[in-house]
Amino acid sequence: MTEVELYTVYKGVYMPTLLHPPESLKFYEEFCFRPDDVLIVTYPKSGTTWMQDVAPLIQSGGDLVPIETVPNWDRVPWLEEHRAHQLNLEQRPSPRLFATHFHYDMMPPSYFSVKPKVIYVMRNPKDVFTSSFHYYGMASFLVNPGTQSDFLHKFLEGKVMFGSWFDHIRGWLGTREKERILYISYEEMIADLTASITKMAQFMDKALHPEVVEKIAESCVFHNMKRNKMSNYSTVPTEFMDQSKSSFFRKGISGDWKNQLTVSESEYFDSVYKDKMKDVKYNFAWD
Repeated sequence: MTEVELYTVYKGVYMPTLLHPPESLKFYEEFCFRPDDVLIVTYPKSGTTWMQDVAPLIQSGGDLVPIETVPNWDRVPWLEEHRAHQLNLEQRPSPRLFATHFHYDMMPPSYFSVKPKVIYVMRNPKDVFTSSFHYYGMASFLVNPGTQSDFLHKFLEGKVMFGSWFDHIRGWLGTREKERILYISYEEMIADLTASITKMAQFMDKALHPEVVEKIAESCVFHNMKRNKMSNYSTVPTEFMDQSKSSFFRKGISGDWKNQLTVSESEYFDSVYKDKMKDVKYNFAWD
């Protein structure tokens, strides 16, 4: 099926209509944040599911019950996704945990007036591309990626769900409210998950004993999350996500793009990256 058949264009970007019907987008536009809300912001395939385990465990002080009994899309719901307006989020006690793939300039009015806390997770765009290519091949609500070359051009041009990775990064790095935002990368978490959890806990005003931090880290390593039915999307019907084509939890590593991109594709990617990010002053973990 085509983009016209599967996607809604909302604020200039493609969004899968099945997951983001009009009533869901209206709900988010009218959503009321609280100052102590913690919002996980990611471009798709940048570590969202990982954070949907890590953040609740930090908040619960290492209590595993939330991640073992509640699906990730309900424990840290996407505010733009169709489930959000069915969950009575206004009744949840503070501090609440949410997720979004929205660009900075797509955020609703309440975000700018209330200024909740944000954990912004970034990932090497080549790995984002690689993960996306496999994901698009197994999710029926997304346009089939076609050839790798075709999808590469779509990705670099922002003609994919949630638009341009470059615009997403530039928007969130360019905000003036940096005192309310913790920037962290997928690569940092891979390199030292314990240190990353400690950093996030401090940002969330949660004092955790080192043993609790280690417990959270052990629970959130790739092989343990992959076994967790509340995190691995195995409960999603095959007609929506066919994991026989590609596992949702594929590898959980950094640098898999080296096994995916050809030399010429990588060089082309580098040239586009250099042009679009030339005026961005930030020390990315992958540079």
